[in-house]
Amino acid sequence: MKTQNKSESKSKVPKEGVFPEIIRENYIGSQKLSGKKALISGGDSGIGQAVAVHFAREGADIAIIYKENDKDAKETKKLVEKEGPKCILLKGDISMKTFRTECLNKIRKEWKGLDILVNNAGVQFPKNKIENISDKQIQQTFNINIISMIALTRDCISLLKKGGRIICTTSVTAYRGSDHLIDYSSTKGAITTFIRSLAVNLAERKILVNGVAPGPIWTPLVKETFENLSTFGKDNPLKRAGQPSEVAPAYVFLASEDSSFITGEIIHVNGGDFVGG
Repeated sequence: MKTQNKSESKSKVPKEGVFPEIIRENYIGSQKLSGKKALISGGDSGIGQAVAVHFAREGADIAIIYKENDKDAKETKKLVEKEGPKCILLKGDISMKTFRTECLNKIRKEWKGLDILVNNAGVQFPKNKIENISDKQIQQTFNINIISMIALTRDCISLLKKGGRIICTTSVTAYRGSDHLIDYSSTKGAITTFIRSLAVNLAERKILVNGVAPGPIWTPLVKETFENLSTFGKDNPLKRAGQPSEVAPAYVFLASEDSSFITGEIIHVNGGDFVGG
């Protein structure tokens, strides 16, 4: 496996908000995940893509679930495979049982089992007034962000080996709320509770369950959903939004042996926004 310190994605630290930095130029892999197999939902762009590339640089083979953006998915596959490991693309709607079954059958055929599950798929639809949140939006946000997460995790349990890791993406909004992301932040609160409950449930099986709660991070989803990007991420002590490259190492830590005595916990990567839990 490659351990070079040059990124195969962006070679320079980007200007804030111009484009997401996927992996730092000077990030050196040390084979922390050598031989591991990782499934990442929402792995085609943003944080998910950064996690996939970091895991690959650490030696893991990758499978990513994505819904529709073939261009981003193919770019992720390219970045992963330039690091050495293989990358499987799984396109479909994660909320559909038939698609999840197809994903698991593919993984069983290719890998036999799974070491790491990263639950990262999510959607958000900012609305400044609660009256503007439709029933359809509520259902869509909950279905993708938390209901499908629970279902995919349940489905993957039979594939996870002893010592396996489950890492879920929650959010700073689960802890401090968000006046324009009411339904989204509610799902993130549910994810935090899911992490804590599942960690206790799976402890006897020696499967560790943890989460990462990013603050404002520059991702394609942000650019697609927020109208005023000039103020995005300015309300934390560091006065800026973070890059995917600044979040993904937290997932590496939770997926590696370095976190072998940690379960049911959340790592906050939010620019110094102090929150409980």
